[in-house]
Amino acid sequence: MQIIENSKVKENLYIEKLENGLTIMIMPKKGIQKKYIMWATNYGSMDNRFVVPGEKEETEVPEGIAHYLEHKMFEQPNGTNSLDTLTALGVNANAYTTTNHTAYLFECTDNFEPALDELMDYVQHPYFTDENVEKEKGIIGQEIMMYDDYPEWAVYMNAMKAMYKNNPIKIDIAGSIESIAKIDKEVLYKCYNTFYHPSNMVMGVAGDFEPGELLEEIKKRLIKKEEQEEINRILENEPAEIVQNKIEKQMEVSMPLFVIGIKDFEGVETEITAKKHMTIEILLNMLIGKSSKLYKELYNKMLLMSEPYVEYEFSKNYAHVAITGQSKEPETILKELQNAIKEMKQNGINEEQFERVKKMIYGAYVKEYNNVSDIVRMFVSDYFKNINSFDYLENFNEITIEYAKQILEETFREDRTIISIIKPNAK
Repeated sequence: MQIIENSKVKENLYIEKLENGLTIMIMPKKGIQKKYIMWATNYGSMDNRFVVPGEKEETEVPEGIAHYLEHKMFEQPNGTNSLDTLTALGVNANAYTTTNHTAYLFECTDNFEPALDELMDYVQHPYFTDENVEKEKGIIGQEIMMYDDYPEWAVYMNAMKAMYKNNPIKIDIAGSIESIAKIDKEVLYKCYNTFYHPSNMVMGVAGDFEPGELLEEIKKRLIKKEEQEEINRILENEPAEIVQNKIEKQMEVSMPLFVIGIKDFEGVETEITAKKHMTIEILLNMLIGKSSKLYKELYNKMLLMSEPYVEYEFSKNYAHVAITGQSKEPETILKELQNAIKEMKQNGINEEQFERVKKMIYGAYVKEYNNVSDIVRMFVSDYFKNINSFDYLENFNEITIEYAKQILEETFREDRTIISIIKPNAK
């Protein structure tokens, strides 16, 4: 096994790539009671057009199928549900689907091995019938309608639609009532057999383990699969320009919600580094974080009642800043933010504030290593972005004011900025 040591948090990551292509990442945490495991596949809501390895023709599948497949994976031929089986063992089990991966996981203090049996059994043995696939349409249909009525989700999805013209990030992860109606067992098996191959998957584990022993336990439970070529995923070219700078909708809210988005994608596959990600986080906190001059002014004017949620979202196929909050005057927030960006570009970055915010963000990264679930989620998510999570600690000192100025100019562009607003229904 490859061992990557990190002296800053005094942790070791053990990595093994098996003959079948599965990557296993183990972080031992001596003396910690909790154990956490996640088995994830590089398959998400964006993967609707692809060429199956060994075939020549393109396959196009209904929107929302990765999420639908995640729901169906727990059902067993004997009528049991693996989530129920895991719960009966006293473990906290779950699954989720994102734009670029689907993950199956559990956390426990006891019964790790029987729970591992169940996890590795149901992920490797899908069971789809005409009847159970059809039954799920009503359940997921209700979930879709619930999200349609959820203002926080609507304001975010509208922001994606305002930024992206062709990129499937603007498609709801669960799909639509119309798209899931087209799903049948044949297309589910096709997607499973294409994307749930070990070479397209990663397993992350953290807890009080001996890595070599755990690796052997995992290998014992793997079923043999033939080698598979790389999957050809098909995406339309995405222009660098935004679609529209403003999008509004009325819903049942007491005060307007907003997402300010800044598109940072040039229309080709891009590798975003941990260094760039951290720098954008620092700049966002300096511009509109809780200790920023702008936030204090907006708070005192009662235009912001709480700190906005700021993040930089990215994968190989999209990248954008998203600032989410609630205000009676969202467009004033946008205008003031743009003024603050201009001022920072013209007057330079305040060195004292830069160093203070930088230390705060570094502390937040170090803190994640205290929790086994945070560790695994972080390493698995970063794995699909071709990032080793230790890079966030190792590259931190490379972030200089000069580099931050460069990122400020390149990323925080007014011509790539949008605002999505959910306003209260007219009375």
